Amino acid sequence: MLILISPAKTLDYQSPLATTRYTQPELLEHSQQLIHQARQLSAPQIARLMGISDKLADLNATRFHDWQPHFTPDNARQAILAFKGDVYTGLQAETFSDADFDFAQQHLRMLSGLYGLLRPLDLMQPYRLEMGIRLENPRGKDLYQFWGDIITDKLNETLASQGDRVVINLASEEYFKSVKPKKLNAELIKPVFLDEKNGKFKVISFYAKKARGLMSRFIIENRLTKPEQLTAFNSEGYFFDEETSTQDELVFKRYEQ
Repeated sequence: MLILISPAKTLDYQSPLATTRYTQPELLEHSQQLIHQARQLSAPQIARLMGISDKLADLNATRFHDWQPHFTPDNARQAILAFKGDVYTGLQAETFSDADFDFAQQHLRMLSGLYGLLRPLDLMQPYRLEMGIRLENPRGKDLYQFWGDIITDKLNETLASQGDRVVINLASEEYFKSVKPKKLNAELIKPVFLDEKNGKFKVISFYAKKARGLMSRFIIENRLTKPEQLTAFNSEGYFFDEETSTQDELVFKRYEQ
């Protein structure tokens, strides 16, 4: 079983590390091509392209300039410990045991605009390049065209090496669009998280993102390998709703607190 999650815009390169083990990203030659494109942008161009402040644009222009392909623990950090958004608040990888990191390294993948696909212990230099950004490049008008079938091929390679055919999609729509479902040699299962608000159940972005992290943690901690085991998920008040679920979409609900 392979779990897919999105990266985060917020990064943490200061906190103490939960592990000193690391691996190298597998698609760095493609990342280098994107860095080459990004270095041609001025800070004001970055601000317009990404819709960010001048201060953030300056920071990211510097990051693109400083980026270099030789990743070490001195200039990079394990991806699962560097990302710090809502999904990662639910995941809490900083409390993982060595065995948790082992299982996650095998079964969890982070989609990334710059790195394509990251394993938890892959070193990562800081960046901001969201998958939905229209960065023109030699392969097309945006990052979806740049990555093409590369991410899907890598996922298929990983699934084949594990003798597995199940992908749990816990990524956002923006990021999952970089995967080609029709070319993926796997059964796709998408958990959906609905929170009650004024008597109605709906997707509330902040809660749904955190729940994706909670579900990832639940799979990792319990070493789950079969999709039917996901229905036992009950972290922070969520429960499986069999009535509204389908074979490829598992619905989890939570009553208003």
